[in-house]
Amino acid sequence: MSAHENAKPMVTDIFVKGAVQGWQIAVTSTIPNVLMAFVIIKILDHSGLLKLIGTALDPIMGIFGLPGEAATVLLGGWMSMGGGVGVAVALFDHGTITGHDIAVLAPSIYLMGSQVQYMGRCLGVIGIKGSRIPLIMAMPIITAIVSLWVMNILVG
Repeated sequence: MSAHENAKPMVTDIFVKGAVQGWQIAVTSTIPNVLMAFVIIKILDHSGLLKLIGTALDPIMGIFGLPGEAATVLLGGWMSMGGGVGVAVALFDHGTITGHDIAVLAPSIYLMGSQVQYMGRCLGVIGIKGSRIPLIMAMPIITAIVSLWVMNILVG
């Protein structure tokens, strides 16, 4: 082996490789999820379902100082972090939620984010006992609910 083959890669090479990978993730995953969320919110709004969801979930979300429609952010985040962010931005753009609401919701999006996507990928592959899966699935949701409560106090 020559000394050239054992040389460490240059920092710029590592940076460029990471930038290319980041771009691929953004183009193939994040942007489609955010766009999908915008479309879903527009469909829910035009069909009247967004108002119905807001009315039905207002008492529950009100505990955390949020409008009922904010539950769609949590549902979107549970399925995909990018989707949750997209729903939050769409609702903010629509005037349904405020910056305060986004500050309360943001930690919960990331605490339980993409759980649906990861459930099959991770739990199935590593061979978790079936009896443990409900607890594993519940913990991120519980921590997200606690974060809503804490953030509502902190953000006030």
